[in-house]
Amino acid sequence: MMGKGKTIKDSFIARWAVLLLASAVMFFNYYFYDALSPLKDLMQTNLGFSSTDYGLFISAYSVPNVFLLMAVLGGIILDKIGIRITGFSFVLLMGLGSLITAYGASDTFLAGGIGYNFMDSFLPQYNPALKMMYLGFFIFGLGAETSIVVLSKIVVKWFKGKELALALGLNVAIGRLGTALALNLSPTLAETQWTNAIWVGVIFLWIGLLTYIIYMLMDIKFDREVKENISLKDPEDEFKWRDLLDLVTNPTFIYITLLCVTFYSAVFPFIKYAPDMLMNKYGLERQISGNISSYLMYGTIILTPLFGWIADNKGKSATLMYLGSALLIVAHLLFAKTMITPYVPIFLLGVAFSLVPAAMWPAVTKIVGENKIGTAYGAMFSVQNLGLWAFPILIGSVLEKSNPGVAEAIKSGKDAVYDYTNPLLMLAGLGVLGLIFAFLLKKADKKQGYGLEQPNIEK
Repeated sequence: MMGKGKTIKDSFIARWAVLLLASAVMFFNYYFYDALSPLKDLMQTNLGFSSTDYGLFISAYSVPNVFLLMAVLGGIILDKIGIRITGFSFVLLMGLGSLITAYGASDTFLAGGIGYNFMDSFLPQYNPALKMMYLGFFIFGLGAETSIVVLSKIVVKWFKGKELALALGLNVAIGRLGTALALNLSPTLAETQWTNAIWVGVIFLWIGLLTYIIYMLMDIKFDREVKENISLKDPEDEFKWRDLLDLVTNPTFIYITLLCVTFYSAVFPFIKYAPDMLMNKYGLERQISGNISSYLMYGTIILTPLFGWIADNKGKSATLMYLGSALLIVAHLLFAKTMITPYVPIFLLGVAFSLVPAAMWPAVTKIVGENKIGTAYGAMFSVQNLGLWAFPILIGSVLEKSNPGVAEAIKSGKDAVYDYTNPLLMLAGLGVLGLIFAFLLKKADKKQGYGLEQPNIEK
């Protein structure tokens, strides 16, 4: 029985059960997002995609979050109407988007199924499969980014003042396990029917919706207990529109947001092309390329919680972000300018991809109040998605322009390979910008005194 002033949140088992439920939804989200990464060449041969078409399709995920500002609006909706309704609605959108994406690649659609004639009636330079899959990935992205905001706020709600960085680190790590599994499993599933990889992701997302419903039941219990314990209420808990203005005029928040967009733009779009890059640069088979790409994620599964523990107990969050940005540059330069075994730059990229997120997301809770967390994360994700929208297209475009005639040769069945040097140098340049913003963040924190170098756990 809970003591006076205690809630279900104070139960170790309940708190970590919530983390497991939230992380399961994150896992399914990440799996679907990366399920097609090892299949770029199959999309070229089965659907007639070029590298530019592939980049355009991947960018559809970020369109609602960049041009409709859905990540920031979703964060505001979250702070206004709460975790349960917001989360359910946007997880449902993920499931619907995944269904449309898979349908667009299916034999049923390609044979003239529902919607084929409509998709064939406009923008003739793009084939109907690309347009239907673009629509599906657009709706998936509409739900996915706000869902990540919701899941992050869930962890903050249940772990603030406790093992917050460790919990956020584990949440991210389990999500990345979804990416790793997608990179491992998709090539295997594609051996029988290449679209199986997409359909497995669809099934996962609908299981995720059921998982979220279970979480909602626990959240109802927690909120009832908080209402019974008046002393736990915070008069500052209500969202105000002025909060958004406070965020965009705060130098520390601006620098951490700019670091976020440059860093993630140099990682997530890279993962979308990594298996294809390894196949072209090193002459590896699809399965091996997918496996090597997944090692980046498997490394983060161990290291992100470790660095989160360091941030919780020792501090140095700003320093960890600075170090991660530097490693990102080294990893991309090794891929671009050397033939060193791919395991080395993948390992370095994995370390970088553990350092920055483990320190970044808990650090935001020091810069903004808990009533602004949804809005703050939403604003960051919205800016982040500007990079996630632009750079898949830019990588595909730079790849095509740097390799004239290669796409046509592949379509005609000839042996031809892409040289990925220029796209990789572009990503290394993003790393340089991230390093600059990490330096400015550390400097701004010293001036504003948020304590990013101090431990997260309250003594």
